[in-house]
Amino acid sequence: MGTITSISWTDATWNIARGCTKVDEDCKFCYMYRDSMEGTRYDPKDIVRTKTVFDMPLKYKNTRSECWDGPPLLFTSSLTDWGHPAIDPYRHEMWDIIRQRKDLIFQLLTKRIDRYKTILPPNWGNGWDNVWLGTSVGSPAGLHRAEILSDIPAAVRFISFEPLHGHIETNWDLSWIMSFGWVIIGGESGNENGKYRYRPCDVEWMEELAYAFDSCGVPVFVKQMGTHLSKVLGMSDRHGSNIDEFPLKLRLRKFPNL
Repeated sequence: MGTITSISWTDATWNIARGCTKVDEDCKFCYMYRDSMEGTRYDPKDIVRTKTVFDMPLKYKNTRSECWDGPPLLFTSSLTDWGHPAIDPYRHEMWDIIRQRKDLIFQLLTKRIDRYKTILPPNWGNGWDNVWLGTSVGSPAGLHRAEILSDIPAAVRFISFEPLHGHIETNWDLSWIMSFGWVIIGGESGNENGKYRYRPCDVEWMEELAYAFDSCGVPVFVKQMGTHLSKVLGMSDRHGSNIDEFPLKLRLRKFPNL
């Protein structure tokens, strides 16, 4: 729950809580559920405030990002959804910590962006300079979250198309595309059998999304192909995360232009 992470688009993870409840089909094979079910003592449905790492950013000493030419990036939170109603009683403490560390950038990703009037701080205004506000979309059914986000002021608005498990048509207005400052794309990882498997992703789905945004100047970060495409393409790890093995059109790992 601390700073060690294998997530390629961030420097560290900061978890204010552990546990979550599922929103829709995008959450079907959630990695937090999968990992909690495999040998840990935690019930993934119980949302529990962290103890030893809750104030981690206040102790964070890195002064330079290893991912990009900018301040360190902290993904908040990888083991919960910071917008979950169960976190309402202490979310203000999260915002206070973020306010104190203006030298860090906090990547806040939530599937509960519809609660923005409740979960954003009263002084949000046009957004905080050190907060990138994002939501997840894995299939057309999740696009309503991006629609909501597109109207919320933020220093950077971003969409994570991960786990991408359905074809999303990209016939959007240019103005809507340009309302976002960053896009992440990734296929789903999972097990070959058991409760937490994976759904197939198609290279053409990924390429269509990448082109729609990248051709308009919106930075695109392709995180991984996912387990299905890793097998299809004969990649070296089950996540399909080696960019040198990506199809040429998907070798994109860009960050927002600040």
